Amino acid sequence: MAVDFPLDSVAVVTMTNPAIANFGSWQAISDLADGLSGARLEGSRVTVVASGVPGYWLQHAWLTDLHNAFAGGPTSGDGAAWWRCLEELTSTPVVTIAAVSGDTSGGGCELGWACDLRIADEQALFGQPEVAIGVGTGIGGTSRLRHLVGRSATAEMVLLGAPMTAQRLYELGAVNRVVPHGSALDVALKWAERIVSHSPAAVMGMKRMLSEGDDLLRIPESVANDQRIFQTFSGSVEALESMKRIQGRFDAGATPRDVYGDPIP
Repeated sequence: MAVDFPLDSVAVVTMTNPAIANFGSWQAISDLADGLSGARLEGSRVTVVASGVPGYWLQHAWLTDLHNAFAGGPTSGDGAAWWRCLEELTSTPVVTIAAVSGDTSGGGCELGWACDLRIADEQALFGQPEVAIGVGTGIGGTSRLRHLVGRSATAEMVLLGAPMTAQRLYELGAVNRVVPHGSALDVALKWAERIVSHSPAAVMGMKRMLSEGDDLLRIPESVANDQRIFQTFSGSVEALESMKRIQGRFDAGATPRDVYGDPIP
């Protein structure tokens, strides 16, 4: 995990885990949470979340860790780090921008939905494939996405388990801009530069309005309810077997596009 300050008061937190294609191992997510909090403590007013792995932004939970978390086996880190990331993205004065440079899925998407702004490369796919794994969206992939795009589009995404294009999600309202391949980070930094040119008090106030408005809409309670339901079936024998089978395909070199398919026309 790298934390850089390319501009005054602007941090870029970059997740780079090429060995598992930026899937969210518990250790990687713990490092991400530490990077986000570290950037904030060092004075970041805007933090951009980026990827250092070509073709991928943040992917879903590394299934080895998810399987072992339910089965009582060893994990690479503390699963509570997912919640620490959500807290940093949604409940601090720092404005957060997801610079989505490649495919993202599952928990990675959920962290993206939690950011204040999302800028996506044109080729990026977004997926909530949990149903195809036999588990559920555990940190807002249903509740927070529903707030962004409405029930019908959310139902399509979480029930089919197929990815959507960045352009489709832009049209639905979940993505702020679709930009040429390779330019998401550059555009995110331009937006960040503009944001930090404004009054710090005004920006913090607007972020507070956005966050507290979510509270009034009961999104935190909805996400907590997602997690309660997730726990009721995501550790079943069927789900555990599915995790091992799908992770085996990834370990053998398959990509999420191979496993979860292409967008459905």
